[in-house]
Amino acid sequence: MNDDTPFIQFNNVSYRYDQQSPAVIRDIQLIIQRGDFVALIGQNGAGKTTAAKHINGILKPSSGQVLIEGRSTASYSRHEIARTIGYCYQNPDHQIFSTTVENEVEYGARALGYDSAKVKQQAELALDLVGLTARRKNHPSMLGRGERQRLAVASILAMGVSTLVVDEPTTGLDYAGVVRIMDLLASWNQTLNTTIVIITHDIPIVADYVPRTVLMGQGHILMDDSTGQVLQAFDLLRSASVRSPQVTRVAQRLNLLTDAVPVVTVSAFMLAFKQKLNESAFLAKEG
Repeated sequence: MNDDTPFIQFNNVSYRYDQQSPAVIRDIQLIIQRGDFVALIGQNGAGKTTAAKHINGILKPSSGQVLIEGRSTASYSRHEIARTIGYCYQNPDHQIFSTTVENEVEYGARALGYDSAKVKQQAELALDLVGLTARRKNHPSMLGRGERQRLAVASILAMGVSTLVVDEPTTGLDYAGVVRIMDLLASWNQTLNTTIVIITHDIPIVADYVPRTVLMGQGHILMDDSTGQVLQAFDLLRSASVRSPQVTRVAQRLNLLTDAVPVVTVSAFMLAFKQKLNESAFLAKEG
């Protein structure tokens, strides 16, 4: 493989669920490199989940190609892709079925044929990373919603993947749960160079955590840029029925927005506001 080969690449990818139905995604062009942290946003039906399911071969293109390290997913077996790319469903209960937390985390690694020592080692690491070591002998039904979400992620991590695709990681979680799961994802991205792709409607968490955002609408990619630039593209967001963060809308009304320093978080707003006050004070003094 050439060093310049993208890690994941969509080449004119379209997909329809059957020949009689219109395409759900159309002519998608997308590159995701190792270590990227990307959010897919857009209204229901925009094609986010359909596109994401092509990343690990759950779905195969009706036309076009998805390439992993230069090789078409059409030529990969499920086991091959599963060693590199893991997928966590929106509802963790759709992928949890073992009788203990420990068995659940070990299941995927065993299915991939790893030896017992490696299964145990990877399960221990995954349980520690998600903070569930003390719950290892519990039945998953005894866990809270946020803990089951972390368990689903741990079971994928134990398979040794370098890429994690997570569908709606914060759905049904309270604020503490949202912070816990997003801090975990951000930490793995930054310290382990894990490639993270999230599908979400939670725009504030995108603003707080995700460096790059892909906006989708009606099966197309409408914009692919830094999160700050995407969340300040008001007209485009409106056309996709997505609202920018409230703090960004307030900043727009106060004329605090610049292309150089996007205001999509509270901390960025406070800096922009203080700068505006300082400028006003300076102008008043000069006047």
